[in-house]
Amino acid sequence: MSAILHMVTFTLHAGKDNEEAEAFLAGSQKVFTGIPGVGNFEVLRQVSTKNEHDYGFSMKFADQGAYEAYNTHPVHVKYVAEVWESKVRSFRETDLVAWE
Repeated sequence: MSAILHMVTFTLHAGKDNEEAEAFLAGSQKVFTGIPGVGNFEVLRQVSTKNEHDYGFSMKFADQGAYEAYNTHPVHVKYVAEVWESKVRSFRETDLVAWE
């Protein structure tokens, strides 16, 4: 299988463009870039009025094994339980592979 592009768009309980949101984004970037297998990590801001979410994260995994290792990595599991679930109001995940 080819590389997996994992994207999540989200809205925070804290709203957008404020100190709490900026701290969340910076802290999340530090966490995700420290997990083995996470490539091309980006923090994104929504600019379309067609989407209700304010921010996004994008990252790439070499293959399904790398993606599964990320999902079960203790740092990721802890982040979801201790940070994501309390800070994120709504989200949508998308996982894509190249069309061949």
